[in-house]
Amino acid sequence: MVTYRRHKMQSQNFMLVEDPLSLDRIRSVLTRLEDTIIFSLIERAQFAHNPRIYQRGIFKELNDLGFTGSWLEWFLKETETFHGKFLYPKARRYTSPDEYPFTSPSDLPKPVLPPLSFPNILYPNNVNANPSILSFYTRAIVPRITRRATLTLSTLKRANGIVGDDEFEDDGNYGSAATIDVEVVQAISKRVHYGKFVSESKFLENPAAFIPHIRKPNRKALEDLITKPEVERKLLIRLQKKAATYAQDIGIDTEILPNGTPKIDGVKGVNGSAKIDVDGVVDLYESYIIPLTKEVEVEYLLHRLDGLSEEDVEKLAKGEKLT
Repeated sequence: MVTYRRHKMQSQNFMLVEDPLSLDRIRSVLTRLEDTIIFSLIERAQFAHNPRIYQRGIFKELNDLGFTGSWLEWFLKETETFHGKFLYPKARRYTSPDEYPFTSPSDLPKPVLPPLSFPNILYPNNVNANPSILSFYTRAIVPRITRRATLTLSTLKRANGIVGDDEFEDDGNYGSAATIDVEVVQAISKRVHYGKFVSESKFLENPAAFIPHIRKPNRKALEDLITKPEVERKLLIRLQKKAATYAQDIGIDTEILPNGTPKIDGVKGVNGSAKIDVDGVVDLYESYIIPLTKEVEVEYLLHRLDGLSEEDVEKLAKGEKLT
């Protein structure tokens, strides 16, 4: 049986890329992040909901350590701190313009290596959607994608005489579930915050179109300038096809189409036997990731003129570059 390999986090090498604000290059990163997110969700769907790991203050073991957050929040903190001690932050992970830790930067170790001299890609800003990402992921996404594993668990428990409240949701795999949760939310965070790159690219392409709506804040006008409904429509179609394909177990009898992909009978048929709720993956993007990305893009633009003099704003409006 052939299985699909889970992708690692995708990003750009900002030290080598000639034009990190190229929309084609940005779209390439976002498309590859789709794979990362889908594969991680498939992994998470193999475990039950385990709602205890998202409730704050419920683990005595963490309370004894002086930590009052949830098991997942503790996992995020420990993971990002471990990276700080041995891997990424001390190797400057969170100094990269596309990295946003869920842990407060003040609680992370300082990099051992001196900072890299990244090019000035994004305008200085404090836009961070991670609290919203953690909230919608744990409240809306996890219960949906783990529904099948949760129902299977309840069947097994009833067969062993466990009934009532104790038969649902909890399989005890707190560490495994949280490890995958960390991968998912970090990938979603990168995808959402890449909206800043989109906003900066489009702003620099035509500052005069944005400046009036920034100076006299008009969120709807700014959103209209950065939104392309046809692009979103194609994204959701591509996402559905990817999720439906990756969610199947490909065996020797699977019919392979001329383009090299397995034959898919349709979303409803796939959802009946797939390793994940395909519609749920599409809904994640349509109802959460895309709208939140737009919010990040608009909020970034609303602060794009902060600290600039009237003279600098006029230069931008005329298409002149600032030195």
